Amino acid sequence: MKSILIGFGLLFSTFIVMASPVNVNHASAEEISKSLTGIGLTKAQAIVAYRDAHGAFKSAQDLTQVKGIGEKTVEKNLADILLEDQH
Repeated sequence: MKSILIGFGLLFSTFIVMASPVNVNHASAEEISKSLTGIGLTKAQAIVAYRDAHGAFKSAQDLTQVKGIGEKTVEKNLADILLEDQH
């Protein structure tokens, strides 16, 4: 029974993705996609393209201007979206 519980624990732990803070004004698409929940590489590339075309994001909510990024995604990642480097 104990080994079954351990097996389930390992199985479910592979589905948990831990987000980590990322500066969306400097990070690469790969870094953004690995750091933010619900942001795959395609959306991360759209974030970088938008940033390159329009300049730095001034608020996390500015990310909703990127096609495919909604308010719920921003809210879910709010604690992990950095706009400046943290020292």
